[in-house]
Amino acid sequence: MNVPASVLVLLVLGLALAGCSQPVEEPEAQAVTSVDSATTGADVDAAPAAAPAVDSATEFDITSVPVSQAALGEFPYFALPTGYEPRSWEARDFDRFPFWVGDRFEWVEGKLWSTFIGAVDGKKMSQYEVKRNLDHVIAGAGGTKIFEGQVPNAAVESLGRGIMVEHNTGLGGIASEPSTVWLLRRPDRNIWVYLNTYSAGGSLAIAESEAFLPTAALIPASELRQKLNADGRIALQVNFAIDKADILSESQPQIEQVLQLLREDSTLKLSVNGHTDSTGDANHNQALSEARAQAVVAALVEQGIDAARLEAAGFGQSQPVADNDTEAGKAQNRRVELMRLP
Repeated sequence: MNVPASVLVLLVLGLALAGCSQPVEEPEAQAVTSVDSATTGADVDAAPAAAPAVDSATEFDITSVPVSQAALGEFPYFALPTGYEPRSWEARDFDRFPFWVGDRFEWVEGKLWSTFIGAVDGKKMSQYEVKRNLDHVIAGAGGTKIFEGQVPNAAVESLGRGIMVEHNTGLGGIASEPSTVWLLRRPDRNIWVYLNTYSAGGSLAIAESEAFLPTAALIPASELRQKLNADGRIALQVNFAIDKADILSESQPQIEQVLQLLREDSTLKLSVNGHTDSTGDANHNQALSEARAQAVVAALVEQGIDAARLEAAGFGQSQPVADNDTEAGKAQNRRVELMRLP
């Protein structure tokens, strides 16, 4: 059965608006569509060239990727070519997904759409056809190919079983089959595309990052002191780069309040304790929590606080204060605690 390209376009575009069991509704805006390679092969060959792939031998730097201002339709933006359909798709308003950028996984937070890919009845799966079509439409939208090839086994294993199961629809055969990652860097957001195919099908994931909107209120030094005197500890929402120990600039005012606290009481000693949510591998989360605690200590020492007054410890996901089944709960569990030392 030959399914017209327009049907597949509308199907994909409606996914973010409807549930799996709901009928697909036609969106008002058209997305960047796929190319019908069965009838316009010449057009595919003449497709605009994507920006050169990022050199995977060097550390990935998103600022080196050109910014695209091409017109786009509605999320998830890109349709499968004629003869292919999404199967068991999933749409999430907010999640995180790992995109391999050549030297590491870049964890992208925001809107996520993922699906298995299948050929319609009577058509044989062509890995080349699917990838070539995505190459074409993403290049036309000003995207850049970030990676193409086999993700290293050690990197895949670092994701842990939890992530592999949770994102099975999107990651597909990442452990055994080559993957391709594209990025559309936009003035206000970034759009990431991941493709993994094999002889009988494949997986596709599209994520759109969101601008960070801080929700934690600044805790002044006076309140920090009161809480430490009363309870011996206080939790801070220090924000870090995704899956890293780099303190984000928006958390600097909170660090300044901790500095003020320590400067006003020269006898105060603190343990800085890092905690994570349960996303990913427990061993990785343990190491991450330790690194983040150490990063806070380093930031304080850099501003003149005696290192002998500070300790750093990490507890990974072992001490949650909220339910990890919700995004709100996970946000509470990702924290730094200050604990008074004798």
